[in-house]
Amino acid sequence: MKKRMIAGVFGFMLLASTLFFLSDRGVSAQAADLMSGVKANTVNAAVVDLAGGDSGAIANFAVKLLQNSAVPEENTLVSPLSVLCALAMTANGAEGATLAQMEDAFGLHVPELNDYLHTYLQNLPSGDKYKVSVADSIWFRDDKNLTVKKDFLQTNADYYSASIYKAAFDETTLKDINAWVSDNTDGMIENILDEIPNGAIMYLINALAFDAEWANIYSEDQVRDGAFTTESGATRDVEMMYNTEHRYLEDGNATGFVKYYADRRYAFAALLPNEGVSVADYIASLTGDGLMSTLNNAQDVAVETAIPKFESEYAVEMNDILKAMGITDAFDADSADFTGISEPVNGNIFISRVLHKTYIAVDEKGTKAGAATAVEMLCGSALLDEPPTVYLDRPFVYLLIDCDTNLPIFIGTVTDID
Repeated sequence: MKKRMIAGVFGFMLLASTLFFLSDRGVSAQAADLMSGVKANTVNAAVVDLAGGDSGAIANFAVKLLQNSAVPEENTLVSPLSVLCALAMTANGAEGATLAQMEDAFGLHVPELNDYLHTYLQNLPSGDKYKVSVADSIWFRDDKNLTVKKDFLQTNADYYSASIYKAAFDETTLKDINAWVSDNTDGMIENILDEIPNGAIMYLINALAFDAEWANIYSEDQVRDGAFTTESGATRDVEMMYNTEHRYLEDGNATGFVKYYADRRYAFAALLPNEGVSVADYIASLTGDGLMSTLNNAQDVAVETAIPKFESEYAVEMNDILKAMGITDAFDADSADFTGISEPVNGNIFISRVLHKTYIAVDEKGTKAGAATAVEMLCGSALLDEPPTVYLDRPFVYLLIDCDTNLPIFIGTVTDID
């Protein structure tokens, strides 16, 4: 896990809930763009109340993701909605117990999640001083043995405007995928993949970028040298940004505030655990409903604030995190059921890795943040372009078996031939 921090503050939730706006900028020059054959249809999504019950499920997923990602005394930054987008696209091809486990973790049935995210994306504001973008893509191996189902591609094109590419899955594809991620995060996430394993057949990728000015940019005299003290008592020299805000947060275990970005369409929320309450204990106490209640009941009270200028990047493989949240079969080569993506080819299709990277920088002018999530799908065995060759031209073992039981009637070796 790779990370870098100048100073930290607990404000992940706001970014997790704001990093969305429909965009499709990254196009690979080397991969075959299949969107010409899979046109996105106009979605007649169910009427969604973005502030209604479904939002509680999203918040609950976000809290659980943080709880399972956080490591005591280490900085963590996750984008739950980036993870949701990538997993939701994947879940559109899940069936049976695999689908049920994913829906339990989401707190929503997949059609409901598709409707919610589609509506959410369509309704996010963007302006001159706040730019929010999201892009999704699906990349699959150019192989005669792999036929991806059109309904799966169509659903993800319709609801997520996913770009769809067929590629060789070689070094050029690796560069193309990483370039797509970099382009769609404004260079904040330079790459998401370190390699493409031989057995990889598909990547479902979400990329996010956020760039916003404060409604009230800090003046020079509001930025002063200060100190940040860790839970172990170590002191770090930082630049602190001071101001009076007017939205106060309190939940019994922490106090905090809301600071708005330009046009008050987005905001930064911070919660500081009370003295004697560790960040780990505070995170453990959170629930989605409780967090939403705290934010929804912000008080119109003047509050003196100080935010450290900080920059952080974080990377994690989320397999164990998602398994702890109940998504287990999807990672099992024998149990996974992704027959909605493709019929099994030379082995069962399953999730090999869920890779997540984030970046954030907070200073006197505003905030920049980026996130990328990639779901890597493998077959139980690698796809082969040519059939294997086995020449019995050296000593070998052989069996004569009963096909009902596969028990050997004869078993022997040939070490020499007269």
